Amino acid sequence: MKKKLMAVLLAAGMVVSMAACGGASSESQSAAPAADAAETAESTVAAEETAELTTVTPGKLTMSTNAAFPPYEMTTDDGKLEGIDIEVAGAIAEKLGLELQVDDMDFDAALLAAQQGKSDIVMAGVSVTEERQKVMEFSDSYATGVQVIIVKEGSDIQSVDDLEGKMIGTQRGTTGNLYCTDDYGEDHVTTYDNGLTAVQALNNGQVDCVVIDKEPATAFVGANPGLVILDTEYTSEDYAIGMAKGNTALLDAVNTALAELQADGTVDAIVAKYISAE
Repeated sequence: MKKKLMAVLLAAGMVVSMAACGGASSESQSAAPAADAAETAESTVAAEETAELTTVTPGKLTMSTNAAFPPYEMTTDDGKLEGIDIEVAGAIAEKLGLELQVDDMDFDAALLAAQQGKSDIVMAGVSVTEERQKVMEFSDSYATGVQVIIVKEGSDIQSVDDLEGKMIGTQRGTTGNLYCTDDYGEDHVTTYDNGLTAVQALNNGQVDCVVIDKEPATAFVGANPGLVILDTEYTSEDYAIGMAKGNTALLDAVNTALAELQADGTVDAIVAKYISAE
């Protein structure tokens, strides 16, 4: 009798044990699909948000630039485009589920392309100014630019105070060109299609100095012995991504992607790749 009772109790225990295991297994299996469903929902929302964006070419994020502004955008010896702006734009495009298309042109044309909706964005070390904000939307800033003065070694120009009456070389359409024209008048400013041409003019004695952003200035001086950058800066400003006025859908999407890339260190890593932390 005791044996029969023990057998019944053991059997009952096994049933309870199996029921308990079965409950745990069932709970685990139901939790996994719930997690998958949440991820799927998030992916669907992201896809829908991307689908709402209207770009110049479906499936692509078209960026206009002037690839003569190292280290932000430049052309390699084999004809490829690279630089900080190129990589940041590529990372943004990836976030938006788009393929990056880069169109190289003059700086003025690059700005105009974005304003007229012929490109989705413009990135070319573009500074935010009140005048540009009247005709373009701008993203949050992703870098700070400093305008500096390049002179020949031994020049009598030692600071910004010495620019009065001098001939200043600048790149057409840049803030350096705008500031110098406002400060010293058109008669004392010569504009060039790009920074390299302005630096060549300085080497040839056609201008007394060149006002341009610090990073390309550093590259130009490094490639041209006999030129130096003055210790005092001309001015500083924020770089941002420009796009057509009123395109708030793209502006919001770009700002969201940019914020994520700044938060996870991607932007800093790209900048550090091209600019030394000195």
